[in-house]
Amino acid sequence: MNWVELRALNQLYENGKVKVTETLAQSGEVGYLVNSLGVLERDRKEIRATSDFNVLYQRDYLNRYLKYSEFLRQLEILTPHTRLEETDINILIDIHQKMVRGDLDELRKQIIASDESVKGVSLMFFKNEKYLKHKGSLIDALKKILKVEHFSYEKDQQYIYKLECYAPKAIVLCENLDFLTKPDKPRNHHIELWYAGGKNVPKLDFSSTRGLPIYYSCDWDYDGLYIIYPLVKEKIPGICLLYPNGAHKSIVESEHKSLWKGPRLVDNNIFSEREHQLISTLIREDCWIIEESNDLIEMMKDKI
Repeated sequence: MNWVELRALNQLYENGKVKVTETLAQSGEVGYLVNSLGVLERDRKEIRATSDFNVLYQRDYLNRYLKYSEFLRQLEILTPHTRLEETDINILIDIHQKMVRGDLDELRKQIIASDESVKGVSLMFFKNEKYLKHKGSLIDALKKILKVEHFSYEKDQQYIYKLECYAPKAIVLCENLDFLTKPDKPRNHHIELWYAGGKNVPKLDFSSTRGLPIYYSCDWDYDGLYIIYPLVKEKIPGICLLYPNGAHKSIVESEHKSLWKGPRLVDNNIFSEREHQLISTLIREDCWIIEESNDLIEMMKDKI
């Protein structure tokens, strides 16, 4: 759902009717409420609430609407033209909470110092470097939350983001950004974290581990293990893969896009027998392990 749909449902709750717009005419959520649940009625010009709508709205939608509207007002981006997706609003809320806690202080400094690009910021928070393309309102919201004046549009991301610590004993290169937004545990255990941006590994040519052991943390899916990790291994031959401890998650149920493309268990020598066995299980179960579901300190307990 997007904000236009949520706002329209609130108008139906408050006023009992709303005009049909192109967005509402194409809305799967509105169609479900009209055709499957029968709590809304619709003709060519107008959508009307039935007597059963208010109870359902209070149960399923009201709290979400109030939460999002208050957040967007605080951010000063709530306008008649706001069209943010609900998933995007939740990501913005999460980023805002991390900013308030101070978890993104170091990252913000590095974003400013490196004149980070829209693509790079998109990859950090949305796992897709093209996601923010043509999404001006979402970019503006990110600037406000991160307190950054602008993002570069021209250059590719060439900056390795680092969560440094006193007296580091090891480095962990992370496929995703999540661990870098939780600084206390890695710092307390003398673990330095790097984030290069998923597949953006060419910049690793210029990195130095300073003699420290380095490990790789990633999503245990096809892209993480068979595309990104081999690229990383070419750049840093001594890097070792961290064995995950997170729960297996169904690729189908989580609507994950990185699909297993066949049992590629003998195409290289970069996996140990134990890792091969886990990969075989994930392929057989059609599951994956999300990087941030792992306990980083537990994965590193016998390495530091």
